[in-house]
Amino acid sequence: MPLFLLDLLALLLFAGTGLLSHGLPITLGGLARNVLPVLFVWLLLSPFLGTYRQPTWKNLLLTWAMAFPAGLWLRQMVLGGGFGVGFFVFLGVAMAFGLLFLLLFRGLAKLVKVW
Repeated sequence: MPLFLLDLLALLLFAGTGLLSHGLPITLGGLARNVLPVLFVWLLLSPFLGTYRQPTWKNLLLTWAMAFPAGLWLRQMVLGGGFGVGFFVFLGVAMAFGLLFLLLFRGLAKLVKVW
């Protein structure tokens, strides 16, 4: 449970940073719009990938590599956006920064021996 909460916090801070970087306020609606699709896919995949049952760097990276593209695709579909070059640039940037936040928080978990 502590690892899931750290991952959730990493995703929320990632989304909040994204909102601020685009000049948008951090609101519950904005966080939900940006986190829930990724979190939905994350929670669907994590039992099958052993993200929390057998928490390893490999399982975290596998979950990230599958959940982020699928979740961001789902977000784009819900928002009615297109899938042109702009989406793929957004996908690359979001995946990179999402991974950065996840790795920072998992590294913190290692330091404080939660993981």
